Amino acid sequence: MVLITGGAGYIGSHTASCLLDAGHDILILDNLSNSFRSTIDRLQGFAKTSTLRFVEGDLLDRKLLDRLFLEYSIKAVIHFAGRKSVPESMQNPMLYYQQNVEATLNLVRAMGEHGCHRMVFSSSAAVYGDAQAVPVTEVCPALPKSPYGHSKLMVEQVLRSIASAEPQWCLTILRYFNPVGAHPSGQLGESPRYPLSNLFPQLAQTIAGEAGPFQVLGQQYASEDGTGVRDFIHVQDLAEGHLSALSRQQPGCQTYNLGTGKGYTVLEVIAAFEQVTGQPVPFEMAPARAGDIGCLYASVELSRHALAWQAHRGLNQMVEDYWRWWCSSTAYGTPLRGCS
Repeated sequence: MVLITGGAGYIGSHTASCLLDAGHDILILDNLSNSFRSTIDRLQGFAKTSTLRFVEGDLLDRKLLDRLFLEYSIKAVIHFAGRKSVPESMQNPMLYYQQNVEATLNLVRAMGEHGCHRMVFSSSAAVYGDAQAVPVTEVCPALPKSPYGHSKLMVEQVLRSIASAEPQWCLTILRYFNPVGAHPSGQLGESPRYPLSNLFPQLAQTIAGEAGPFQVLGQQYASEDGTGVRDFIHVQDLAEGHLSALSRQQPGCQTYNLGTGKGYTVLEVIAAFEQVTGQPVPFEMAPARAGDIGCLYASVELSRHALAWQAHRGLNQMVEDYWRWWCSSTAYGTPLRGCS
């Protein structure tokens, strides 16, 4: 059985569906602080020949972790649980060190004490900060600009230290670039409990008439149109990367980028939304936010060769799948105004 922490969340739920499709039995642990119980109900529909178990709880609860490892035959862990907002981390850094670092220490302790030594860890390209050159390889210096990025890097350092000291551990660090999109079925997508600062949901709110003109943050970057550049990756491609990483683990600690190897500017993404939805996106130029990074996209050669994996879905498919999810009754209870 594979334990998926944060498996009711955005990336966790898509990865859970991939593992269920592949025949893995899974146990999801999630405190539902930024996700919904209904996601678990929808995931049950993906469990054709495999088993899905769910426990509501927190990684800060050490007694709960011990109980889970005693009750279930957990052979590996995919660790998603944690906070992930750069602006929130700038305002409340202690929350990020507690939820991302302390919680992971609890998890690793429980794993070691109960003989489970395989983990795939959800890290982030935020550890790179403003990279000196792109595409960014896994050996580029890690210089995070936010407490969020620092918290991810701290966990990475913990995992490397453990693997160095105890050779029985098989640890895989996956540095995500910018996950977007939704499951093509329309059953899974991004539905957080607190407001998101991410590009796709903000654009969807603008198009659907749920927000004013979209704020393009920063126009001074070294890109073709001056706006920020990101490596957007379809969440389904990202989920499939976890399945590949899990099946190809080896002793020690390995780090891989998961991205497309291509950068898109903010204005290019706006144009894709206009093309897919057939609706204009009103926008305004605004100053960059503290902690934001100008240009970042991945080198994916290492993950392509070592994991036998690469992203296949393009920007228009990312937008199409996201818009289908956004407009569905599944996403937020009722279809949003302006969706078609």
